[in-house]
Amino acid sequence: MAEKKLTGKHVAMIFVGAFGIIIAVNVALAVSAVRTFPGLEVKNSYVASQEFNTRLHDQLELGWQVNADYVDGRLILAITDEEGGAIKPNTLEAVVGRPTHVKDDVTPDFQFDGAAYVAAVPLGRGNWNIRMKATSADGTEFIQRVVFRVKKES
Repeated sequence: MAEKKLTGKHVAMIFVGAFGIIIAVNVALAVSAVRTFPGLEVKNSYVASQEFNTRLHDQLELGWQVNADYVDGRLILAITDEEGGAIKPNTLEAVVGRPTHVKDDVTPDFQFDGAAYVAAVPLGRGNWNIRMKATSADGTEFIQRVVFRVKKES
């Protein structure tokens, strides 16, 4: 059997092939990253950073705890005080979506049932976020991202 020699052409093809694969993977990942980027959180991050500690302090003073659950096709958003009592804020705005993209975002029609906010929302399995904004009786803004997981299809 004749021995095959490694020539300059072979080395050049290996070199071009390896870098071609690396470049193709990088392009694919960059395209995926741009397509799934949900957008900006704030218009001006510097201004937001200057107000962050004040907003955080005000929210902590409220003592609110937020919990989300998904049961039988219903999304349950419970806002409670430090003793576990239900809270009904003056206003509540909420958007439910995936953490990685905005194409599945929905704005549920939450109804307060005396203990929590409930909305019928069809959600697929996996990780979800509720981006909520509520105001207390004294006008304090409460902004939070609530993470929850859907274990089975609705």
